[in-house]
Amino acid sequence: MPYDPKEGAQRVCDFLVEAGMLLAKSEECFSHLQLISNDADAIDCMLSTLLKLANKADALGLQAISEFSLHIHGLLNHAQQHTALHQHALEALKDCLTLLAWQLELVDPVTGQLSLDDSEQTALIEAFAYQVGQRRFQAQAHAKPLTLVAYSGRQA
Repeated sequence: MPYDPKEGAQRVCDFLVEAGMLLAKSEECFSHLQLISNDADAIDCMLSTLLKLANKADALGLQAISEFSLHIHGLLNHAQQHTALHQHALEALKDCLTLLAWQLELVDPVTGQLSLDDSEQTALIEAFAYQVGQRRFQAQAHAKPLTLVAYSGRQA
């Protein structure tokens, strides 16, 4: 089936709307964590929304967003199981969520492309990893390097 730019643009727009809702849900969960730092329901909610966002982004070929979401998810899951989310960890998590929101704003709604330098993602993930007790950040085994993948290059 040939690539239809109009259909592709609609899928990207639909993703951006849904991603915005998922990010808003994550922000709501984060607000609960600021009140009760280890609120299991808030953490589970955030884990779920990050995983959904990662899967939706991956389906459109937005690897940078997908992998960044998965890295945040993995570290938050680790923190939930092993450490308390102290103030510095929450600040690092907030920085990650802020960058994720900014990246969603930069996705071209027509092409689905996201041009970015992944150094800021890496720095924020390393900072969050450090704050949740993982002294050395390791990319997930199945993750590829954070790169730009154009939507038009993938078909669903």
